[in-house]
Amino acid sequence: MGVFQILMKNKELIPLAFFISVAATGATSFALYALKKTDVVIDRKRNPEPWEMVDPTQPQKLITINQQWKPVEELQKVRRATR
Repeated sequence: MGVFQILMKNKELIPLAFFISVAATGATSFALYALKKTDVVIDRKRNPEPWEMVDPTQPQKLITINQQWKPVEELQKVRRATR
């Protein structure tokens, strides 16, 4: 019994099959897109140290761990003035 025969026999499964197909297609296309981006390095043999090839003209994403937030003095003045 084929997939189409099951879907024609149980018509309530057609939307489920449609959404699963769309989700699988989207996940596959995003995975292929992510692999083609220049930020992702898969080939470690030709480029074992990708941080040495950073382009200084291209903005880079930075991460700050344990960042401490300090209140901005100007905003504190505005907050006090509006109370």
